[in-house]
Amino acid sequence: MSHGHADKIAAIVAGTPATGSEKPPPVDPVLYQRDDVRPVLATRDVAALYRVLRDAGVTQREIARRTGQSQSEVSEVVAGRRVMAYDVLVRIAEGLGVPRERMGLSYGEDGAYPEGDSSRSPEMEEEMRRRVLIAATSLAALGRIVTSLEELAELALPRTGDEPLPVWLSMEHVQAVEAVTEQLRVMARQYGGQAAVFGAAAKYYTQWVGVSATDAVRTRLRCALAELHTEAGWACWDSGVDGRGYFTRALRLADDAGDAFGIGNAAWHAGASLVRSGHPDDALKCFQLGQFSLAGFQPGKSTPATFRADDPRVPTISARLNISSAAAYALMGHPEPARRALTTAQESWQPRNVYERADKDLNAARIYVDLGRLDTAEPFAATAARTFGEANRRDGATAEVVLAELHVRAGEPRGLQLAHHAVSIVTKIGSVRACRQLEPLAAALEAQRSSDAQELARMARQVAAVRV
Repeated sequence: MSHGHADKIAAIVAGTPATGSEKPPPVDPVLYQRDDVRPVLATRDVAALYRVLRDAGVTQREIARRTGQSQSEVSEVVAGRRVMAYDVLVRIAEGLGVPRERMGLSYGEDGAYPEGDSSRSPEMEEEMRRRVLIAATSLAALGRIVTSLEELAELALPRTGDEPLPVWLSMEHVQAVEAVTEQLRVMARQYGGQAAVFGAAAKYYTQWVGVSATDAVRTRLRCALAELHTEAGWACWDSGVDGRGYFTRALRLADDAGDAFGIGNAAWHAGASLVRSGHPDDALKCFQLGQFSLAGFQPGKSTPATFRADDPRVPTISARLNISSAAAYALMGHPEPARRALTTAQESWQPRNVYERADKDLNAARIYVDLGRLDTAEPFAATAARTFGEANRRDGATAEVVLAELHVRAGEPRGLQLAHHAVSIVTKIGSVRACRQLEPLAAALEAQRSSDAQELARMARQVAAVRV
């Protein structure tokens, strides 16, 4: 699978490389080793990088020449426009002489991933990870692999410690897995992260697949394990760790069990981990395949995936897939499909409790921000922040960040107060994802002229660069 069309278009729109043959002299590499610059590179904060270069005497015209952007595009980036497309980030790093590993675009001491197979380039390795995820979703949802692959990555599941396995599984064992998953999920919502704990549980309980049991117990165990692996992948993403192998295993477990909800749930979480990570096109594929699974559309299988018609989780996960599809469309620059998907989700999603309603409102707020409708987004963000409060600190922190960004961008008097509150909340939870969500707030603060705004922006950047 090649890079999605959205990334390719973004690379083209970002500007055509200079055609002149004269190569400019390199930037002093010592600049990229400074303690204040390393976090900027690690978080791929291109706007801050350009300001560092400006302060070092490199003009915007020279930056444009080196990166293949127009001078107006460089000005927009300096003003806060985010650069997310992988191809563009690579071109910027190469044009400016930034070691790619410092921006998480390659392997190395500061790379995003540990060293792997040296026979493949880092970008090939990253692309393969996404291809595996999309292929696994396709296989589970459609019963066939839509895009051919030369290999599928397997998540290694070593035995944990010396604890013996059960000799026979009953429904009580499955209920124990379900209870552990729910308890860990509650803890993750409150404190963020928890990748290591989820990983240990997933590795141990997956061994139970080989224990003797009735067919009914085997099926329900696979359903429970699919949800556990899905949550483990989500916790990894929240912790800043690559957890796509967990999503792949969750899809296979749900597929084996004929569990349409499990496929849709894993597809949604997998896509949500991609949608704001620079790959909304791949995320959209996951969301669409998840919807196929819920419709029972599996042309490659003799029997379709099944779900209980009265399962209250099915309408909710379907609505989540729709609202996340809207986010993907918005980020890809397709406002009409985004509005249609958002409308479908809002009309079909009947929240089961106040926190699910707050989640719905938070998603709507972020989509309206992406669509540039700040006034429409504000009441949704405010309601979500008020509802979550301290009961769900991780998602509550996200809501506070979005609400603060809206007020700062609008120049509202309470903007700085809300921004300070949001930064303070994020520092109290173990969520790398929440930290990184401070970047657009920091950009909005940097656009303000007051010294207080600049100091808050500096604080937000520092927190955003932290790896919990």
